[in-house]
Amino acid sequence: MRYRALIAGLVALCVGFLTACSEEPVSLLSDRTYTYDQIRNTGLANSCPQLPETARGEFSLDSGESYILTDLCLEPTSYFVKEESTNKREEPKFIGAKPLTRYTSSLDQVTGDLILDESGVLTFKEKEGIDFQAITVQLPGGEQVPMLFTIKNLVAQTPGGQNGISTSTDLKGQYKVPSYRGATFLDPKARGQATGYDNAVALPAAADDEEIVRENVKRTPVLDGEIELQVSKVNSQTGEVAGIFQALQPSDTDLGAKEPVDVKIRGLFYGRVEPAV
Repeated sequence: MRYRALIAGLVALCVGFLTACSEEPVSLLSDRTYTYDQIRNTGLANSCPQLPETARGEFSLDSGESYILTDLCLEPTSYFVKEESTNKREEPKFIGAKPLTRYTSSLDQVTGDLILDESGVLTFKEKEGIDFQAITVQLPGGEQVPMLFTIKNLVAQTPGGQNGISTSTDLKGQYKVPSYRGATFLDPKARGQATGYDNAVALPAAADDEEIVRENVKRTPVLDGEIELQVSKVNSQTGEVAGIFQALQPSDTDLGAKEPVDVKIRGLFYGRVEPAV
């Protein structure tokens, strides 16, 4: 009897461990309060607050008045990497990738200006917040693709004719993608853009050879990305909005040593609209 109880306990422990490791973190509800112990070591801190399914309202904005979109949070849920086909007749396809970065992938506390002009165009301009995260994903073949998920300097707009925010509001825009590594980063051969050696060959004259000049000359290019935010839930009383997003941006270039690949990121977002003080 004692052995049966011991075996049952071990089975329960293993099942609980596997469940905790395999399940996605549950999203936070915006109308609930969580303690530190309820969030600690659960992955909930990486989840964006979400509105209930009954939040299907809308609210109007005054043209010319100043508003802010604050506490904007973007939580990635799936990643796709663009791969060239071995057959030249086939178009490149986006392949699903598995994130290797666990609980530090969400953007949070992002704030920006929200303006509705006279033609009914709603514009969001990102200003500050935790607006970047270093993420690495892995393709089915084992190849790992690092990237800097971000919405820096995002300017997103809706089509004209808007008078507020509803469940049919879509914001589209472009943003800047800084280099995954900074100018002071040194590669394994101590080469960097602002520090370290200029080259890693015995004869400095050979450093300009076409085969290795790209490895020697480090660069930190700032590239472009684009994103679409689709509002699907609105709480007209609190000004909260939530929905889904899809971003398309380049991956890391290894300080200019290789060409970036396109990465498609999908996930959930949450924010709150307030009058500007």
